[in-house]
Amino acid sequence: MGAWQDGNGTLTVPGRADPVDLLIAASYGARYRGLLGRDGLHGALMLTPCASVHTFRMRFAIDVAYLDKELRVLDVRTMRPGRLGIPRPRSRHVLEAEAGAMARWGVRPGIRLTIGAGRRPAA
Repeated sequence: MGAWQDGNGTLTVPGRADPVDLLIAASYGARYRGLLGRDGLHGALMLTPCASVHTFRMRFAIDVAYLDKELRVLDVRTMRPGRLGIPRPRSRHVLEAEAGAMARWGVRPGIRLTIGAGRRPAA
């Protein structure tokens, strides 16, 4: 399996007809920047590798989905600005979206997501 790359992709949720627009933050700089300075987000942001997030200096509440290495959802939480999330030991990736989006999309613990693009082909 290739390494994740910064860029655009799509998130496919089982049972949802339309894919969700996805930004992938795989480099240190992109993960560090995350959603800071934004007033909202169309679609979702995936931080990888990542096991924990915070919402300090954020302007809006977010949904956070913790994913394992197989892209299976371990947990979904809503976080208000100014909070520190609890690290999830098995988490390898974190999805962030505006609060309420995960429920609308059907993202819940136990399902396996599919992510398109944003990868370098395996050597």
